[in-house]
Amino acid sequence: MDRYPVLLASRLLVLLLMAGLAGCASNAPAPEETAPVYRPEQSKQWAQEGRQALEAGHREVALTAWQKSLAANPANATVRNNLALLLKEQKRFDEAARLLQAGLAVTPEVPDLHYNLAVISELYLLDLDTALEHYRQYQALADDDSQNVAGWIADLERRLQ
Repeated sequence: MDRYPVLLASRLLVLLLMAGLAGCASNAPAPEETAPVYRPEQSKQWAQEGRQALEAGHREVALTAWQKSLAANPANATVRNNLALLLKEQKRFDEAARLLQAGLAVTPEVPDLHYNLAVISELYLLDLDTALEHYRQYQALADDDSQNVAGWIADLERRLQ
């Protein structure tokens, strides 16, 4: 019988500690709420390391370097595009598409991001609506008037009817 108060007290102490820790955790800003730290010079260095690693055939090293570069400068559309293409090569299609979509939220005027999102959406994710939307965006933004893209748009429009 004298163990019951000790058990009760220890359970109460654990609950209070957990509540206190939960309260501390809830006061901390969520990772996505914290402002990104832009480090353009470091981003350029990691981008270069990624390019060199890819040229040397070290895809995982390139992937890591480009992820760091993008974290340091989310508006670097070239690094984002290269990283998405590397993810596509690794058959990580959903991740590549999310990466491109996030890039378009930051730099919506970059035609290559629209083009690669359209290709990944159409050929690998079978998301024809998204593909059509981004082929159209690409066509509106691209300097060249590619007949291929116009043909792909017409084909998708037929398939979606």
